[in-house]
Amino acid sequence: MAVSLLLTAAIISEVVGTIALRASDGFSRLGPSVVMVAGYALSFWLLALVLRELSVGFVYAVWAGAGTALIAAIGMLAFGEPVTALRLGSLVLVIAGVVGLNLAGGH
Repeated sequence: MAVSLLLTAAIISEVVGTIALRASDGFSRLGPSVVMVAGYALSFWLLALVLRELSVGFVYAVWAGAGTALIAAIGMLAFGEPVTALRLGSLVLVIAGVVGLNLAGGH
């Protein structure tokens, strides 16, 4: 259970870092730039802890897939990015892949 919480925290911190990267305006704004570095650093540290228990292929695929899906959804909901059938269908496929990897197990 603790490993799944660490992986969830790694995903969330990566998403926070990515949102801050957008807000940094090309690293011209200090606050968001610092949040971005901290978010990514925390995410990788948490990933390193998770990798003590789970396989790298599983962990990276779940982290990248879930992070990608969350960022795409946030982009559409909060930043006015286009919502198209292809985007929504692609999100469903990413989520299905993450669920499938979880069902297949991480060991």
